[in-house]
Amino acid sequence: MAKEIGTIGVMTSGGDSPGMNAAIRAVARACSYYNVKCIGFYRGYQGMIENDYCEMNARSVRNIISSGGTILKSARSDDFRTAEGRKKAADNLKEIGVDAMILIGGDGTFRGGKLFSEEHGISVIGVPGTIDNDIAGTNFTIGYDTALNTVVEAIDKIRDTASSHDRLFFVEVMGRDAGFIALNSGVGAGAEEILIPEEDLGLDRLLESLKRSKRSGKTSSIVVVSEGDKIGKNVYELADYVTENLPNYDVRVTVLGHMQRGGTPTCFDRTLASRLCVRAVELLLDGEKNVMVGLINNKITFTNFEEGLKEDHGINKELLRISDILSV
Repeated sequence: MAKEIGTIGVMTSGGDSPGMNAAIRAVARACSYYNVKCIGFYRGYQGMIENDYCEMNARSVRNIISSGGTILKSARSDDFRTAEGRKKAADNLKEIGVDAMILIGGDGTFRGGKLFSEEHGISVIGVPGTIDNDIAGTNFTIGYDTALNTVVEAIDKIRDTASSHDRLFFVEVMGRDAGFIALNSGVGAGAEEILIPEEDLGLDRLLESLKRSKRSGKTSSIVVVSEGDKIGKNVYELADYVTENLPNYDVRVTVLGHMQRGGTPTCFDRTLASRLCVRAVELLLDGEKNVMVGLINNKITFTNFEEGLKEDHGINKELLRISDILSV
């Protein structure tokens, strides 16, 4: 028989992503709908350890669906990496009567939640919130769509300057271990070349691609570079290499950085966050635990943490092929 759930806790952890507030709102309002108490913890796992929380209801989350960032804030917790820290968090949850937790974040958040549940028996449900879209068990993560639109808008503006001055721009986007943002924004913005961690295209290919662009009559080019790309040590080294080998190019570098994490979430991210978090609350009430909710083929599904964390959410090779065709 499933344990009766009277109080659900919610937190955001890891890097912030647009749509996290929509997710918090959905948890609080779903709890209110099902007559369950909701507790929000500030600064992720650190807030659980320090007992830094607030009681949430349907009215306390009004007007946050359109806001970027997270009202519960986010932080990485070294204390939670220790057994003592996790025990302190568990003791705090038991003291205030929290029966289960909804964890909004990425794979690091889920690994911590899985270990926490195994050690202390707390039921947890993971909701994927990260702009990198690098979580198995879902086609899309909360914040990814907004980040893509932010990047495409920025590249569109950079292309205006590139065209006006006949320049080559290297545009670095986020994605230390995954190239989803670079690949999809590169195709969407019409980049001449896209460099991602999953595909080591090599310096020779990059040079040949840029030479081919020149021969075809292009006077300016955009190269989108994921920050985890393995061709060079960093985007500035790549730019220097091209300048040395193709002196006819006027090369510039733009690093978009943390602007990709902020901003008003798109309708897609707001809707995704709402769907995932309502389902997360319902799963807990149905006695489910230690799973991550996700969206597969537009249907809400859930994946066991064990399976989800070891699967590889692979890059779409078809988009690489399309990018090559369209960059002629």
